[in-house]
Amino acid sequence: MQLFHLLFVLPLVSAVNFIAADSLIQCGSNDKFSVSKFSVLFTPDNTTLAVGIVGHTAIHGKVDLQVDLIVYGYKALTQHLDPCKSKDLQGFCPMSPGDLKLESAKIPIPKDVMSKIPNIAFTVPDLDARVRINVNDQQTGDNIACVETQLSNSKTVYQVGVSWTVAIITGLGLFMSAVYSMLGHSQTATHVAFSSLSFLTFMQAQAMVGMSAVHMPPIVQAWTQNFQWSMGIIHLGILQRLCTWFQRATGGTPTTLLSDLSHTSVIVQKRSLTSLLLPRADDSSNGQQVTVRGIERVGFNLKIEPSNIFMTSYFFYYFVVVVILIVTMLVKLAWKFLGPRMNARLSLTAGWSTLTRGTLFRLMFVGYTQMCVLFLWELTHHDSGAEMALAISMWLLTSLALGWTTFKIFQRARRSLDMHNSAAYTLYSDPACLNNWGFLYIYYRATAYYFLVPMLAYTVVKGMVIAFAQSAPVAQTAVILVIEAVMLVTVSVMRPYMDKGMNIYGIAAAAINFLNAVFLLIFSNVFHQPGLMTGIMGVIFFVYNAIFAIVLLFWILLGLYHAVRLKEPDSRYQVLGDDRNSFIRTNQPMTTEMDALGKSARGDLRFQSLGDDDWSPMREKGHLGPSNPYAMGGGRSQTDVVDLSVPLVPSTEYARRPGMI
Repeated sequence: MQLFHLLFVLPLVSAVNFIAADSLIQCGSNDKFSVSKFSVLFTPDNTTLAVGIVGHTAIHGKVDLQVDLIVYGYKALTQHLDPCKSKDLQGFCPMSPGDLKLESAKIPIPKDVMSKIPNIAFTVPDLDARVRINVNDQQTGDNIACVETQLSNSKTVYQVGVSWTVAIITGLGLFMSAVYSMLGHSQTATHVAFSSLSFLTFMQAQAMVGMSAVHMPPIVQAWTQNFQWSMGIIHLGILQRLCTWFQRATGGTPTTLLSDLSHTSVIVQKRSLTSLLLPRADDSSNGQQVTVRGIERVGFNLKIEPSNIFMTSYFFYYFVVVVILIVTMLVKLAWKFLGPRMNARLSLTAGWSTLTRGTLFRLMFVGYTQMCVLFLWELTHHDSGAEMALAISMWLLTSLALGWTTFKIFQRARRSLDMHNSAAYTLYSDPACLNNWGFLYIYYRATAYYFLVPMLAYTVVKGMVIAFAQSAPVAQTAVILVIEAVMLVTVSVMRPYMDKGMNIYGIAAAAINFLNAVFLLIFSNVFHQPGLMTGIMGVIFFVYNAIFAIVLLFWILLGLYHAVRLKEPDSRYQVLGDDRNSFIRTNQPMTTEMDALGKSARGDLRFQSLGDDDWSPMREKGHLGPSNPYAMGGGRSQTDVVDLSVPLVPSTEYARRPGMI
């Protein structure tokens, strides 16, 4: 965990302290002063303020400038300046209508003013501070214009190293779960996969917070940027060029927000700018102010054009799918040549075609969250007709595939209940069902297999709210709060997961998501709370989410450590109350009478074939044929299970075992 901590801390150490700003917006209704380009740099070491302004003014006469420094909603400093008394501001004395251009003016800051600037302005990451400048008429004292700029000290909790670290650990966990599944350690594989997928789900939830349209403190924006890769939003130069080319080739018009920064001020929507923001404009003429919020804000912070966000996610998802399928094919080839010579324990519980289908279904499930957000958002963004067609077709196909999978699971579970009074029998004894669709129900109790429906519905509804309510931040956060509250109550009451540890995580994750929704509602300023309160709550948001992320990382690493260290890693986990292990095919010796009974029911003690579309070393050697009527799946539909006149499994519903909640 020290490494994870250092990834955050080391980049925050800077040799030179400074505060900078690069955009200026109007904070009043008066349009006598407009700015198209603004930059300011303050370095306390040489006590100078470098300012550059390009704009237009309709003000005539002598003015006074009132400069206010606001840190976390608290007015920390107020300074009055008379341009006529400063040689660096001679262009403002007197002011006359026309173009305004000030090239890198350097203004000395008195020591008494320096002493009033709080130290946190230079040390706290993602500083929530801004400077407001009021232009007042010297004769009447009336306010003529008001402009405001957001400050930055270059220190941030968004670190590329953190993103890479959590991505590698998550991928390692998923890879190791596949390895231990092939080794026959079903309990270990299930728990390692659950912890890895849980962390991935947490990261996607954090990314969705950053994609919400609500204006939020800078530290919240920066924290959520660490996890946008889990939604397929990454910055690669070649990928951005490919996205731009595709859009132009399909009749779309790429945005030029990033290339127009030389004469356009981009306002990244934050919590303090509620009444100041301008509507989004589609062109980038001189003097324009452009506001980005929600998903566009995420893309801008990663230097991705708004018109490239969807295709970036789309190409990233397909790249991951292709890479994993190539790896699967390479493993298949290696297995075909090396498998028969390896230890008999290293054998598959399903054929390669089944494993490939199962891999595709898993990839659909993992990517479904980003599809429900970004693919549906594309329908409102209209980058090009072809991109909209790709978005809706991909989302529909994935939704239909997962819906069909859910139907097949319910069909088999109901049949198993009718024949054997236990849903676990068919769901865990049929290798095709387990390897194709087990990822949807294996983490739940056998009696709570149906919980996959609320989880899929939760993903779809929440994704739609994020995608379609980008223009209504308050309504968006209110609906998200209701969704998270319903999910928290549902998980707390049903406790559907397979053991106590998983249920504790499920409830904790739902509670974190609900708390995040509460914070989002507060950030929307619907309660009109003081700015200082909003800033402090932004820091609190970062702290408790970072702690939860570290706990999840420790959980994954601990599971991997025990899996590698223990000779029999499954012995670390308690026996489950639904006796699913009695029905799962395993290559390990039978250690209990229930294992032997389950194997007898499946025919494993006599036959080792898996199905007519599956490959196994025994079949390739001619020991078994695909037409063997006694092999599961051989010569008959995979939906058939062993039809016993007297069930060989308990005929009553399994009660919860001690230690389960």
